[in-house]
Amino acid sequence: MDSTNHRFFAPCPRGLEGVLEAELHRLGVPATTKTEGGVGFHASWSTMYRVNLQSHIASRVLWEVGQGAYKTERDVYNAASALAWPHWFTHAQTIKVKVSAHRCPLPSLDFLTLRIKDAICDKFVAARHKRPSVDTARPNIKVDAFLDQSTLTFYLDTSGEPLFKRGHRMGHVEAPLRENLAAGILRLAGWMPNEGLLDPMCGGGTIPLEAALMARRIAPGMSRNFAFERLLVHDAAEWEQQRKAAGAEQVAAVPAAIHASDRDPAMVKIAQRTFQGAGVANDIHLKQSNILDLDAPSAQGVMVINPPYGVRLSKPQELESFYPKLGDWLKQRFAGWRAYVLTGDARVPKLIGLTPSKRIPLFNGALECRLYEFMIVQGGARRRLVPPTRT
Repeated sequence: MDSTNHRFFAPCPRGLEGVLEAELHRLGVPATTKTEGGVGFHASWSTMYRVNLQSHIASRVLWEVGQGAYKTERDVYNAASALAWPHWFTHAQTIKVKVSAHRCPLPSLDFLTLRIKDAICDKFVAARHKRPSVDTARPNIKVDAFLDQSTLTFYLDTSGEPLFKRGHRMGHVEAPLRENLAAGILRLAGWMPNEGLLDPMCGGGTIPLEAALMARRIAPGMSRNFAFERLLVHDAAEWEQQRKAAGAEQVAAVPAAIHASDRDPAMVKIAQRTFQGAGVANDIHLKQSNILDLDAPSAQGVMVINPPYGVRLSKPQELESFYPKLGDWLKQRFAGWRAYVLTGDARVPKLIGLTPSKRIPLFNGALECRLYEFMIVQGGARRRLVPPTRT
């Protein structure tokens, strides 16, 4: 299975395609193709293991198992029927088929889902005289099909649970910011582990946790299982070697301080439990505090803020009074810092009273946002240095 001819597709939050492509190159993927919503790549089976284990940005890794042209529902059934499903999993495993499309001329994706499921089951009956069962909630095997105007592509999901589910969260706490988006923001901010970091509205702690994992070189997937482990072509020895190699790369402590705080004591407790579950509680300085009461923990650093727009600051007038105070606080206490604010509110730069040096479009789920970069200098505006004239 270690041929380099396997084709994969790694979806990611929209706006992070560039940082995902750069990450894949760092993980040893030689050839990539960036598209909206993800990156396609050719790689070996062992590289697929590494991407699942080590990617901070990808949402999942899909293995392309077939592609062809289609015009009718019968073409879709025939294309699914032609594939070697019994070579990849057994009839005893449960399956789920998911169909997505862009400009597909056929009228019903639900009907196509049914036809693909029928084709897979018919293939098993012909080859093994038994058929797999469907489980839409917790399937062993996920089959993804994507149709554009004329081409149909089949994938097997090698990840299982989405990769942003790192396996660290205690209980069923739904983070307002997914882990891979938090990691992508840190990459877009250009934050490096040797720089100080502050998240003063940390909520459940997603951003500082991702920073700690990066700084400690802890593979994001180290605490979880993957769907590829259930495939018949899984190479258990190679996978164990990958996990051991990733474990050997970890470092004992973060090289620079990571600070996090929130005004809500319940969120601080959740963050603390999450950090403990991930083994990084000693790497993050966490406290309960109102953001405007904080002082800069160092002369320079990177601040990342994901204000709780629409949830914990729910009234428009609250936001309108909060952001000018935030701008004054930044100018008065954080000269020398770079601040990054993720928000879906386009009024933020005006309300904050600072001119952003970057505006990066990002999607938090379906919500279109901007990541604003503010370079905080003394007095709130960068002064141009005029060289002395020579006489």
